[in-house]
Amino acid sequence: MRSADHSRLPALALCAALVAGLAGCASAPEPVPAAPSAKESAAAAAAVAQAQAAAKAQERERAMASVPPAARTAFEESLRAMRAGRTAEAERGLRALTQAHPDLGGPHANLGLLLRQAGKFDEAVAQLQLAVRANPEQPVYFNQLGIAYRHQGQFAKAREAYERAIDLDPAYATATLNLGVLHDLYLGDSARALTLYGRYLALVPGGDPVVGKWVADLKNRKPVAADAARKEKE
Repeated sequence: MRSADHSRLPALALCAALVAGLAGCASAPEPVPAAPSAKESAAAAAAVAQAQAAAKAQERERAMASVPPAARTAFEESLRAMRAGRTAEAERGLRALTQAHPDLGGPHANLGLLLRQAGKFDEAVAQLQLAVRANPEQPVYFNQLGIAYRHQGQFAKAREAYERAIDLDPAYATATLNLGVLHDLYLGDSARALTLYGRYLALVPGGDPVVGKWVADLKNRKPVAADAARKEKE
């Protein structure tokens, strides 16, 4: 099965990973009216994107200020332990944080990742559900929850979680790929898988030759020689 995972969640920006309720992060400004020329239209779109990025940066700064310094320090220590492979230490630190600050999504999400990697899928799902409840606007958490649901065999819930991640961030390539793998291997919908693989390839700069081969296999209705080569990503 395509189930190997690559641990990227610990490297999340502290704001996105730790602050509860951070919602992507601020409302978008009013759209700029379309200009008559393509060049002017592109410039207007770029201006909107810059305004959105500035608003998000300001919101992140405000959100960071609301996180207790001791919680930030403890979270950073837990992430260092995770990166160093000291999983028992990281788990202890994250569990303490989830109990002391249950409203912060990051500790729940990273604890869920650790538990999933340890094969404790029920506990992982429970923690990731708490993470998305604390921060329902964080697409990375929904992607992680989708992977955990898939490990449980809850394919419909996995699909919903991946779709929610994509709704929150239409350019989220890894969630798009994971949804494609789910349709390909677990839901038996090759047509939908092809669409999602194509969308993923369009989102990845330079493409992805491995996924390109999957697309060719599906289009030619050839059986895949090694399903293990098709993997979820984080």
